Amino acid sequence: MRKKNKIKINYAVCGDGNTIDPRHCAKCLQVCKPAIFLLHQTVGASEKNPLDPQKWRVTPLWPSLCNRCMACVEACPEKAIEVL
Repeated sequence: MRKKNKIKINYAVCGDGNTIDPRHCAKCLQVCKPAIFLLHQTVGASEKNPLDPQKWRVTPLWPSLCNRCMACVEACPEKAIEVL
């Protein structure tokens, strides 16, 4: 039986208007061959201008497709991704 993948992203350093803006980095999205990540606005975030959102997040939407290659972990400059 295949182990269920769990992917954690530390949003204190990546996304949600914190240190790194994932729209400008996106290294995990670029290297992930199964394309399990989704880049989207942070749901429920209060924005100064809701028509120009600044709080974005990368979410591992399809972790079951992860082949545990760890390319996303290696590519992340902030070491914000953990594959368990």
